[in-house]
Amino acid sequence: MKFFTYFIYIASNWNIRIAWHILLQEIKGEKKYRINTTGKDTLESLEEKGIDIDHATIYMPVSYDLLETIFNQLPKKRNTHFLDIGCGKGRALCVAAYHGFNKVTGIDFSKGLCLEAEKNLTQTKLQIPKLHYKIYTNDAFYFEIPTDVDCIFLFNPFDEIIMSGVVENIIVSLKENPRDLTVAYVNPLHKELFVAQGFIETYHSKKLNYLEVSMLEIPSQKN
Repeated sequence: MKFFTYFIYIASNWNIRIAWHILLQEIKGEKKYRINTTGKDTLESLEEKGIDIDHATIYMPVSYDLLETIFNQLPKKRNTHFLDIGCGKGRALCVAAYHGFNKVTGIDFSKGLCLEAEKNLTQTKLQIPKLHYKIYTNDAFYFEIPTDVDCIFLFNPFDEIIMSGVVENIIVSLKENPRDLTVAYVNPLHKELFVAQGFIETYHSKKLNYLEVSMLEIPSQKN
């Protein structure tokens, strides 16, 4: 039922073609990674509790094929600490573990989604015992980027105001510990904020008009 409901939502908001594409990826991906992340969340439950969601976007997981494309583009030799800002139910975190990241961190301001992410990561850890993970229920604008993170994932989780704060936090982290860092930005509506800080786009892909990703890297400041 969850797949059918999700299919109807995508078809009604975008088109049948992309809905079929994502449906097939959802069925295949959920089975392959043994997790439960399909679905959407309009965050209305947060609004009912008085939490400001004006700067947030609806929760939807990134398509599995696009996610796997991202990991195939990453430098294999330095996959260490993966951070998902706006992690939702933890799909990207779980897939990251299967692609060589032994340490993953997620942040989301929805406690409900964070609890779902922890459930999925618990399942992933059964398959990958060496995995270390942490999930934070927090506002991304104030979240301090760990100084050992070498890959950050974003699926257009919020508007330009919050994203500008996130970019500043990334720069602070890089100043504290100069290192190589890749940002995988899906639906990159505010890519210019990264470019303005010296990030360079090293990969870009767009298909079916909606499935778009930009890979951004900043030149290492290592001495």
